[in-house]
Amino acid sequence: MPYVEHTVTVNRPARAVFDYLADGMNNRHWRNGVLVIERTSSADGLGATYRQVTKSGPGGTPLPEDYRVTVFDPPRRLEFLITAGPARPTGVFELTENPDQSTQVRFALDLKAAGFLKFLAPMITPRLQREVDALDNLKAILERAS
Repeated sequence: MPYVEHTVTVNRPARAVFDYLADGMNNRHWRNGVLVIERTSSADGLGATYRQVTKSGPGGTPLPEDYRVTVFDPPRRLEFLITAGPARPTGVFELTENPDQSTQVRFALDLKAAGFLKFLAPMITPRLQREVDALDNLKAILERAS
């Protein structure tokens, strides 16, 4: 039901942007709501899992939002599935390198809300939008590092 997306252009090559996104330990740097992040698998890329706690509950209360990487196609596509918490959206990062070696990054979250979650969709959608809008932070961090 709720679907949100945001796109930015980062003045870095696609591989550098992809590698940064693929390392979930970087989430706490560019996503303001991440309180805890730790890798819970030895897998790199496809199948990698992370334990994540965010301040995304009502009033900023901590919620688990563990996730697993479901598509790993460097440097073009990275997808994940939230595996813990009340809302379990799927997410995708699509990267397209431009001729000037900058990279267009699209981040989308899609929540197939069923049952009780359908009634919560109006409250969940703004939080999902804040998540994808955090791409602006990613852009600032990566461009500062270059």
